[in-house]
Amino acid sequence: MTLFRKIRPALALLLILAAVPVALAQAWPNRPLTLVVPFGPGVSSDTMARGLAEFLGRELGQTVIVENRGGAGGNIGAAAVARAAGDGYTFLFATTGQAATNKLMYKKLTYDSDKDLQPVVLLGRLPVIVAAKKGGRFDSMKALVEFAKANPGKLNMGFPGNGTLGHITGLLFAKSAGITVNAVQYNGSAQIISDILGGHIDVAMDSAGAYMSNVAGGDIAALALASAKRFEPLPAVPTVSEAALPGFEASVWYAILAPASVPPDIVTRLNAATNAYLAGAGKALYTRLGVETVGGTPGDLKAFIATEQAKWGPVIADAKIEF
Repeated sequence: MTLFRKIRPALALLLILAAVPVALAQAWPNRPLTLVVPFGPGVSSDTMARGLAEFLGRELGQTVIVENRGGAGGNIGAAAVARAAGDGYTFLFATTGQAATNKLMYKKLTYDSDKDLQPVVLLGRLPVIVAAKKGGRFDSMKALVEFAKANPGKLNMGFPGNGTLGHITGLLFAKSAGITVNAVQYNGSAQIISDILGGHIDVAMDSAGAYMSNVAGGDIAALALASAKRFEPLPAVPTVSEAALPGFEASVWYAILAPASVPPDIVTRLNAATNAYLAGAGKALYTRLGVETVGGTPGDLKAFIATEQAKWGPVIADAKIEF
């Protein structure tokens, strides 16, 4: 009897503790939420996050505050979310870097994206574009590859910064095509576009979003897009897979991540609300930005992240990209 009396309070405590996550999920949300964008205002991530936040505010009945915390390739904002309480009130609007590839390049990260953050939903993909001056040296991927093979190291290819997806996509493309390129690094897309138009570089490998207006205006040619299928905003442009390298695909992607300790019930509710946004109100915004909506379960995103790390890990290691 004495032993039973000792065990009974302990069992009661365990039952109470086990019920805490359920109670939290049932009450959630009862105050404003914060969606951290790990970049400054005005970029595509910020625009997309604000559209989602407005919808979630109506759907969940609480204000969703977008907080811009830029710096260090998005790692400052990601680290802040990784350290946040697991109560379901702080989430990360992540891109490829913070969700998958930064941990392969940055040696002094204060968070581990696989251990300290958990997947909620894959929002969308924006393919990498191969862009050149309209009427310039190249009018097709075939012509580009033939020139590069005949003139090793003479193809000037612009990238939007060391370690960006445009950069590592260019490295993977060169290796897969059996060519060498002269890599020209820039701090963002604007100067790349200017130098393409000025004839200072031959081609760019960059995320498609920044080039849409120039392609539409006719001064820049989209030789190919590294999407898995034809890109809806530019249906006449072939994929890299069609034009040069079968099976080649590379896209900047966007996802919602949560601190690892957020209860599964809250993750499920946020996932469902975000999928509703992607299927409805978010479709027009994403189309305008040139982003393909995706959606799916947290498990789908987890598997996708693992696939991306497996693809880009060897490329980053071979190029010795390290910060």
